[in-house]
Amino acid sequence: MRRDMRHPRQRRGFTLIEVLLVLVILVIIGSIAVVAIGPIQRGAYINAASAQIKALKTPLNAYRLDQGNFPSTQQGLQALRTQPSDLAVPEKWNGPYLETEIPLDPWGNPYRYEFPGKHEANQPDIWSYGPDGMDGTDDDVGNWPTVQR
Repeated sequence: MRRDMRHPRQRRGFTLIEVLLVLVILVIIGSIAVVAIGPIQRGAYINAASAQIKALKTPLNAYRLDQGNFPSTQQGLQALRTQPSDLAVPEKWNGPYLETEIPLDPWGNPYRYEFPGKHEANQPDIWSYGPDGMDGTDDDVGNWPTVQR
């Protein structure tokens, strides 16, 4: 068969350069999206930690009503799930005060608990070390009022 010279050969696919160019564009768009989502996710984790800390307030108050005081630092938040062995009046413990296990913070670490608190003597301090995982830094999330800067 003879080819007709009036009709040039038709292209049947993409060249390697075209495919690589599309991949480079997709990588650039993907990296821009990741950079933009990072701060949003960090803020969402901080909000989630704050909400979980606030949610612990109700079971802690129920414990206080039964026992006359909040759990000690040594008893910790676990006193909301299992009866501590060192209660003055064990028969007044009406727990468990939480239906599920004590949650971890959004970064996978246990919440910290201290009573009496350093921020308010008659209230417990509950906090997360925050994104950096270090205590006492600016990104800690706690149940105490923060100073506006």
